[in-house]
Amino acid sequence: MSDRLLPAYILLEDDTWYRGATRAPFAITAAEVVFTTNLSGYQEVFTDPSYAGQIVVMTAPMIGNYGINQEDLESKRPMVAGVVVRELSRQASSWRASGPLGEWLDGYGIAIVSEVDTRRLTRHIRDKGAMQGVLATGVEPSDEARRVLAASPRMEGLDLASRVTSVEWETVGRDDARFNVVAYDYGMKRNIVRLLEASGCQVTIVPSHTPAAAVLERKPDGVFLSNGPGDPAAVAYAPGILRELAGSGTPIFGICLGHQLLGLAFGARTVKLPYGHRGGNHPVRELETGRVLITAQNHGFAVEGESESVGVPGAPALQVTHRNLNDHTVEGVRHRELPIFAVQYHPEASPGPHDARHHFAEFVRLMSSTP
Repeated sequence: MSDRLLPAYILLEDDTWYRGATRAPFAITAAEVVFTTNLSGYQEVFTDPSYAGQIVVMTAPMIGNYGINQEDLESKRPMVAGVVVRELSRQASSWRASGPLGEWLDGYGIAIVSEVDTRRLTRHIRDKGAMQGVLATGVEPSDEARRVLAASPRMEGLDLASRVTSVEWETVGRDDARFNVVAYDYGMKRNIVRLLEASGCQVTIVPSHTPAAAVLERKPDGVFLSNGPGDPAAVAYAPGILRELAGSGTPIFGICLGHQLLGLAFGARTVKLPYGHRGGNHPVRELETGRVLITAQNHGFAVEGESESVGVPGAPALQVTHRNLNDHTVEGVRHRELPIFAVQYHPEASPGPHDARHHFAEFVRLMSSTP
């Protein structure tokens, strides 16, 4: 990768654009543009399948200062469509680093534009909402870039979970583990598997469309529903599968997209948020105790629910357990009778925060107490 910077830009669908630069040419890239407030953990962000189909704007002013390593990946490769930063560090200052961030992204053909006024760009997205955008090289937006942008599919109605899910079944963990858990992979982060394994589970990862009957044949102690990208309402095959699993009485724990799909399975609706929740500092209130958790989040959709109610419209079997303190959106639900619960945020967050990690112990308690 050359040290010479080439002119580049990001163009939004409202025709707002921001100058930037790139150290390596890339193909015109169109996707939904979102921002995340993470100060660290950029490697985990870029490999999180929940960011599939998105251009991610990093609000921290310098990205890449500790490089990249092979231990902190959440999937086998970067999942983002593109990256926008204020300053891209050219040096990797960490004993764990295997190389610079920029070279790693280039190796996978991921567009990265630096030298952008990310503060101004973030404020624009916050005020106007997440929107389609395009990354391209050049001194100003071209007609070709505008054509690519106009043709790009919007996030609403996209079933991205089916694109990023595993193809085959995979079993991780000891054969003599205390619990046998089946995990539906809608775009699952690897740290979830690590924490389930550390909690005494052997985890069998299955594709998102796996029939409930095939899972129940294994007589699992619990079923986990993972995070993932796209519009939950577009994953039309999932609610029926989840209702069948729920009817078996098997404990179920869902995170992020898994939380939204559980809501849909019981009659709730999902809505697209103006610009989503993405970052490592979102406050969530646990309604039963009043305790506030600082959480990591990455989602553009949410389960619909009035801010003052503990019920979920259309889903009387579900009770709201957690709410976001910034906008009062639903952050957690529990079934009133069955051993089922889910949260919108990420208790497995790496590098953190870890306020919500106790949910894995909660899942273990459910499996322990279910006949």
